[in-house]
Amino acid sequence: MLVYAARRILGMVVVLFAMSAVVFAAIHLLPGSVAHMVLGEYATADAVAALELKLGLRDPILVQYWRWLSGVLHGEFGQALSIDQPVARLIGGALERSAALGGMSLLLVAIMGIALGIHSAVHRGSLSDRVLTMMQYTLIAIPEFFWCTVAIIVFAVWLGWLPATGYTPLADAGLLQWLRHLILPVICLSLGLTAHVSRMVRSSMLEAIESRYVLAARAKGVPERLVLLRHALPNAMLPAITVLAIDAGILIGGIVVAETVFSFPGLGSLLMYAIQNHDIPLLQAGMLVVTAVYSLATLVADLASAMLNPRIRLGAAH
Repeated sequence: MLVYAARRILGMVVVLFAMSAVVFAAIHLLPGSVAHMVLGEYATADAVAALELKLGLRDPILVQYWRWLSGVLHGEFGQALSIDQPVARLIGGALERSAALGGMSLLLVAIMGIALGIHSAVHRGSLSDRVLTMMQYTLIAIPEFFWCTVAIIVFAVWLGWLPATGYTPLADAGLLQWLRHLILPVICLSLGLTAHVSRMVRSSMLEAIESRYVLAARAKGVPERLVLLRHALPNAMLPAITVLAIDAGILIGGIVVAETVFSFPGLGSLLMYAIQNHDIPLLQAGMLVVTAVYSLATLVADLASAMLNPRIRLGAAH
C-alpha cells in the first residue's frame, strides 16, 4: 500500500510539473507579444518595452519558465498586473472561498448520490425508482447555468428567501448569513453531479446484489440489512469513489460557472477576471492551482479505492 501511495504521489508531482510547463508555454508562445496582450493593441512602444523589461519577457523562454517555476516552488507567484497585490494572496483568499463552496457541494453529492443510488437499487422497478430515474436523466442533461438562473429567479427574486449574489465572510457576518450566500450555489452545483453519482451507485449496487457472494450470504440466512451493508455496499462503493473523483474535476468547471452567475468571489471568478484583464501571472498561478486541486482529488480517490480493494493493494505490493 505504501509503495502504491508513493507511486501515485510521484505521478501527481510529475503531472503538476508537466502542467506548469504546458500552461506557461501556452500563454507565452501565443502569436503576438504578451506585453501587447496585457496593455492592449493601442499601447505605445515605450509602454510595451517597459513592461517587457519589468516582466523579463526579453529573456529566453526557458529562462523565463525557470524563473517563474523557482518562485512557485518558494511560494512566490509574483505580482498581479491588474491589481496591485501579490498573486499568492489573491489566490489564497479565492481558494479558501471556493474550497468552502466546492467542499459543501461534493459532500452533498456524496451523501445524496449514494443514498439515492442505494434506494433505487434496493427498490428496483418501484414507482420511486422510476421517478428518480426520470429526474436523474433530466438533471444530467441540463447544465448548471440553467439551474443557477432558475434558482436566482425563484428563490432570490420571487420569494426573496436567499441573496442572489455576493458573499459575506464567516468572521464578519456569522454562520447563518454565511450559509445563506452558499445555499443556492451549492444546490445548483450539486444537482447534476448527484444524479450522476446516484446512477452509478445504482448500477454498481445492482451488480453487487446479484453477485454470488451476496446470494450465498442470503442462503445462509444473513438478515437482508446486513447483506446490503456488509456485502453489497462495500463493493458498490468502489465505482462510487471513482465517480466522485471524476465529478470533483467536473465540479471545478461548474464552480467557474456558478461563481460567475452568483458573483461569488472564488477561484473561478478570479480566473475569469484574469482572462478578461489579460493578467498573465494571475492566470498562470490560477491554472496551476486548479490542476493541483484536481490532481489531489484524484490521488485521494485512488488511495481510498486501494484501501477498499484488496486486489489493488496486492497488485501494488508486487
